[in-house]
Amino acid sequence: MCGGGEPLWGWGPRVPSPLLLLSLLSTAPLGLLGEETRQLLEFDNTNMFDAAAETPGKPYPPYSLAEFSWNNITGSLDPATLSATFQGRPVNDPTGAFANGSLAFKVQAFSRSGRPAQPPRLLHTSDTCQLEVALVGASPRGNHSLFGLEVVTVGQSPDCPSMQEQHSIDDEYAPAVFQLDQLLWGSLPSGFVQWRPVAFSQKQGSRESALPCQASPLHPILAYSLPQSPIVQAFFGSQNNFCSFNLTFGASTGPGYWDQHYLSWSMLLGVGSPPMDALSPLILGIMAVALGAPGLMLLGGGLVLLLHHKQCSEYQSIN
Repeated sequence: MCGGGEPLWGWGPRVPSPLLLLSLLSTAPLGLLGEETRQLLEFDNTNMFDAAAETPGKPYPPYSLAEFSWNNITGSLDPATLSATFQGRPVNDPTGAFANGSLAFKVQAFSRSGRPAQPPRLLHTSDTCQLEVALVGASPRGNHSLFGLEVVTVGQSPDCPSMQEQHSIDDEYAPAVFQLDQLLWGSLPSGFVQWRPVAFSQKQGSRESALPCQASPLHPILAYSLPQSPIVQAFFGSQNNFCSFNLTFGASTGPGYWDQHYLSWSMLLGVGSPPMDALSPLILGIMAVALGAPGLMLLGGGLVLLLHHKQCSEYQSIN
């Protein structure tokens, strides 16, 4: 990943260029430099009404991404946008769920600071990269299936990364989403992952197609239970601490994957400290008007009283 313990980039702990980031991310769809998406999860949410349940429904057998067949990314590698897309489907698909569907991972590096055009429009810098996951056209195994991802992280300390939630009144870039979740490696921190707890059930992400995204707590996982990733071993060595957590997308009510057979979610990965969102110009303008209007009214009222008092003091009695 773009961070983990002391980030290693093949020949030293230095920040890579965007082109190097892209070349590293383009080596494999699994083992993305320390953060590995292991399984695509699916749950039967038909009769689930308990929001506090440990799982969002009865789990179907997961799809192991190690058993997917992935496309040659040569056709999707775009040096102009510093992006590449891995697209895959299960090698063995007895139910035909992926006959017309695929799971795609789009990775993108950045040469400067800014925001993507599509929600959730996370603030990025030249030291970050974005991973977007899209499930398109696959047939669910239930009428109201919820999907999720199992993610494994790697670090060189005995503890799992810390997970934090940040809340803000500003929703200009991601309407109605007032939260930012992030994983931090180390106390400095030396690396991070950021995402907003929202996914989308349509390609053009909007408030109407927004799905809630829930993250489970991190817990340690034994290395021998993981498939051997040469990418992770090359960058982080063989002696590492592994932790895993699940992300699930959607709820029993509202929009869902079943509407358009589409699901997308994205996160930002980087080295060093994560970018910090300042209040947007729109929110600052609203606050200025909201706070300034009462002040102007008080000032105007004071002037009226002052002028009225002056006029009264200039009155001369005829007696």
